[in-house]
Amino acid sequence: MGWTENSIMARTAVAQGKAGTQHRLSEEGQGEFHYVYGPYSKPVMRIMPGDVVEVETLDAFGGAIKTEADLPSKVLNMPFVNPQNGPIAVEGAEKGDVLAVYIHSLLPRGPQPAGTTALIPGFGALVADMNMMLNAPMAERVKKMEVTPEGGVKFSDRVTLPYEPFVGTMGVSPEIEAVSSLQPDYYGGNMDCPDVAPGAVIYFPVQRKDAHFFIGDCHGRQGDGELCGVAVEIPATVTVQIDLIKGWSIPGVRIETEEFIMSLGSARPMEDAARMAYRDLVRWLVDDYGFEESEAYFLATQAGKMRVGNMVDPKYTLGASILKKYIEQ
Repeated sequence: MGWTENSIMARTAVAQGKAGTQHRLSEEGQGEFHYVYGPYSKPVMRIMPGDVVEVETLDAFGGAIKTEADLPSKVLNMPFVNPQNGPIAVEGAEKGDVLAVYIHSLLPRGPQPAGTTALIPGFGALVADMNMMLNAPMAERVKKMEVTPEGGVKFSDRVTLPYEPFVGTMGVSPEIEAVSSLQPDYYGGNMDCPDVAPGAVIYFPVQRKDAHFFIGDCHGRQGDGELCGVAVEIPATVTVQIDLIKGWSIPGVRIETEEFIMSLGSARPMEDAARMAYRDLVRWLVDDYGFEESEAYFLATQAGKMRVGNMVDPKYTLGASILKKYIEQ
């Protein structure tokens, strides 16, 4: 398993980070995809802590944009975008626990060009909101790209970008409310954080019995902020190992990699998301790494890093991180 043998998951989870039974959730097996995170959908699969699930996801457009001539305003049925696989029920999960999700791999699937990005009227960080402004919308445009692990993302004849895949949307069901899969919050959702990537363990605070895990919206890559609102969207085969940590109470999503730990905050305005993320990081250093609060505050000030996941969704997502070499003895 490499570094994960010493991860929080391996040290504290029910299966201690050991891989269990292998499952496959195909596109056909999923059947109906979901557009909200909530407790009212029947699970498509029930697993034990430690089990590994290979999931076939759709792209954020549900495959509706097939060519560069398929403009979003013509082919998308809003708000039915960002389709999610699941929910997957995890045996033994209860409110107050944490779901630990180790991302093994993420590969594009389907015919090339597998990658899609787009300029959508009224959507993006540098356009006027058509509901509040008189400005004319920016011209719609779709861009299709070949995406392969070996060849990268063929952005144009001039530019080829590295393949740096991650999961844009994943998380657990809220306890009572049903929330659009376009929105991120304490339970996960549409965080669009590039660190939710193969090789990372993502920790989610369980809100209801059996957790009900959702996943979708995979990306071939994305710059910080997801500026125009659309990353390199791909249909994918993503493999995750799902474990359960009993009695670990966390307020929101946390990430662990070989090199760093990260706390995520989702809110508007952006500074509130940053404050939420850094507040949780400071408290994490106090609770689990033995720092006094003011010392943790000092350390985060001098050594913390801030990742902008998205700055376009109903709530923005930012991640506050610190290198493990500064905090582990």
